[in-house]
Amino acid sequence: MDTKRIFSISDDQEFEAISLEVFKYQVQHCQVYGRFVANLGINLDLVKDHKSIPYLPIEFFKSQKIYCGTALADEIFSSSGTSGMAQSQHLVKDISVYIESYRKAFQLFYGDISKYAILALLPSYQEREGSSLIYMVNDFIGLSNQLKSGYFLYNHQSLADTLTELKESKIPTLLIGVTYALLDFVESHSIEFPELIVMETGGMKGKRKEILRTELHQILCEGFGVPVIHSEYGMTELLSQAYSKGGGIFHCPPWMKVITRDTNDPLSLLAHEQTGGINIIDLANINSCSFLATQDLGRTFHDGSFEILGRYDNSDIRGCNLLVQG
Repeated sequence: MDTKRIFSISDDQEFEAISLEVFKYQVQHCQVYGRFVANLGINLDLVKDHKSIPYLPIEFFKSQKIYCGTALADEIFSSSGTSGMAQSQHLVKDISVYIESYRKAFQLFYGDISKYAILALLPSYQEREGSSLIYMVNDFIGLSNQLKSGYFLYNHQSLADTLTELKESKIPTLLIGVTYALLDFVESHSIEFPELIVMETGGMKGKRKEILRTELHQILCEGFGVPVIHSEYGMTELLSQAYSKGGGIFHCPPWMKVITRDTNDPLSLLAHEQTGGINIIDLANINSCSFLATQDLGRTFHDGSFEILGRYDNSDIRGCNLLVQG
């Protein structure tokens, strides 16, 4: 399929039509997804809209190759995973699709990346191989025209000095950081930089106790002197990101959609504003699987936005590996 069509989607009708095309393509060309759909006993002729498409549990990326075709992958992204746990692996057949996805999404939500200083505080991602987030941030830093752009790892004093310089220079600045590292920073430094975009990528990565988003954002707002905290919602298994400009309400780019499912019946979808498991359609995943059931809990709203409320255990997908056997 021509990816230009995916990244030029302008309305729900186009999204619907392309979703059905991608579904039929992936049933045929992604062996794992094809077996999963077949073993559910789904009649392909009855799949007439995106609500009828089955969602592959995201855990399969830990044990199966979710991939269309047989060509070698350009890149293999892997999740951090906790010690002793299997890592998810996303085989990316054409890295240009990922690049186009994150560049277009950033442009859509924040404008021209070259005008920003991009500062990154991502120690747990930077210290391992295969992070799709680091791949994206590397590119953003490269696209930035600001000499101050770069990574800071654990050098908090250098980050504080750089933020002060950028504030005084009135340069638009984006600080993207893993949650625990941002908290570590504001515990030893504080700055009043209202124009700063602070974007947290979520998760304590086992470094700190999890806290409520409202409490987290309040601490970070006070520490950086900003009115709101932005957030990025992405994962190894996706080639697209959703963004929140405050309040934990995320918006998707036009080629991505979030739907909720019943936690007791994973094949049943829920209406807006009902809490359930998060299902994602990411059409940028054209060469793997675009229809994924995640382990996040949340709810959707009528304007297409969504909110993440937590995670739940994988009891709903136990035994699902049987659906791809044989």
